[in-house]
Formats: sequence, structure tokens, C-alpha cells
Amino acid sequence: MLLDEALKIGSIELSSRLILGTGKYSSMDVMVKALEASGAQMITVAIGRVDLENRNEKNILDYLDRSKYHILPNTAGAYNTADAVRIARLGRAAGIGDLVKLEVLGDSKTLLPDTVALLEATKILVKEGFVVMPYTNDDPIMAKRLEDAGAACVMPLAAPIGSGRGIQNRLNLKFILEAVSCPVIVDAGVGTASDAAVCMELGAQGVLMNTAVAQAQDPVLMAEAMREAISAGRKAFFAGRMPIKEYAAASSPQEGLSLKA
Repeated sequence: MLLDEALKIGSIELSSRLILGTGKYSSMDVMVKALEASGAQMITVAIGRVDLENRNEKNILDYLDRSKYHILPNTAGAYNTADAVRIARLGRAAGIGDLVKLEVLGDSKTLLPDTVALLEATKILVKEGFVVMPYTNDDPIMAKRLEDAGAACVMPLAAPIGSGRGIQNRLNLKFILEAVSCPVIVDAGVGTASDAAVCMELGAQGVLMNTAVAQAQDPVLMAEAMREAISAGRKAFFAGRMPIKEYAAASSPQEGLSLKA
């Protein structure tokens, strides 16, 4: 693994390790500017909330430059396997492609994944030739099962969707990184640039976010900050942090110093 190595999702190679969402922006203009500032090359869209049949009116896809971005349809709003699979198929039928960010939620309050239904949907969609990117809990056992089912990556949450709490369980992310050989992309719960940097410092291969940028007081500036944080965090991971010590250690050791006047 090299510092400048591309992030590979199926047959797609990305130089940017930031994946950005398209919801909750105050306007389409702000969204477009934030996407540009982020440097992201993969953009996720809640395909179940896009009117794909009415071409008399512009929808969110019309604001995204397909020559610049890989569009990642997501199955947001699905609470069972059947709905998630149906939404994924809609995206493919609309000509968006075989990529899918697979979400199967188990609870409307926490928006935590239903991992049993998620695994089932992953198996179905992989058999149908989809490149599946599943949003899952920070559970190394499930991460491994999803990889074994053919997922192109695993996307464990840092914290509940839209909470902005940052990564809550660093140890589980470490276990996931040890358990799988596919890319690990932290998805959900990032609140600010330092959260994104921490995810990358711990060894994640990428970070997906939406609310942290869209709901910032200045989304365009926050998108730029996230771009820099992802880069800094990855560099720090490769640089290797200093050992953590219990007590102080002088920056200028006393050995060899002459204390005579």
C-alpha cells in the first residue's frame, strides 16, 4: 500500500478518498460549489427520492457533471431487503450504472443498519452484477461476512447518520481493518475536519459524508477543509505517529549537555 495509491472500488480508481453526498444543501448552487471545493470524484445520490420519469423538470442528477463525477446511487429510505434491491435496480434501469451504496435501515430513530437484511441484499445484488458498497455497523464480524458475500468495500459508521459525533469506537475500526482485505470507507457521523482526519489516521481508506458539509455554516469552505483533512490524515497514517508515553520526555535530552558556566 502506497501513499499515492488510488482508491479502487470495483473497476473504478479514485485519486480522491472523500466521497460526498448531495442532500440537505440550502440550494443546488451551494451543492455544486461544495462538490467542486471538496475534490471528490464520487458523489452519492438517494435514488429513491429522485423522480426519474418526469423529464420535464430538472432533478438533482441534472446538476452533476457526469464527466467529472462517478455517481453512486444509494438506497436511502429502505427498511427491508426487497425495497433496497428494488431501489438499486431503479438506478441501474435509469442508466446510472452498477454501483450502489447499499443501505438497509433497521430503526427510524437511530437509522442504524439492519445487518441481517443488509447481508441478504448484498448477496442478491452481487449475483446480479452490482458493485455493492454496504453501509454497516462498526462490527468486524459483519464486515467480514459482507466481504465474503462479494461487497466491493465495507462502510462502517463512525456514529449515527447526521449526528456529527465523530468516530465513537476506534478499536472496532482497527478490528475491521484487520478483518477484511477490501477497502474500508468510514460512512456516517463525521462532524468536522478533525473527525475525518482521525478516520484516515487510523487507517481507513476513505470517508463518506454529507451532513457535515451540507449543514456547515459555510459548506464550500467546510468541503475544502474536509479535502485537506483527508489528505493530512492519510499522510499521518503513513508517517506513523510517535509512541504515546505516560510521562514527559524532554525534546532536548540532558545527556551530553555541559551545565558549567
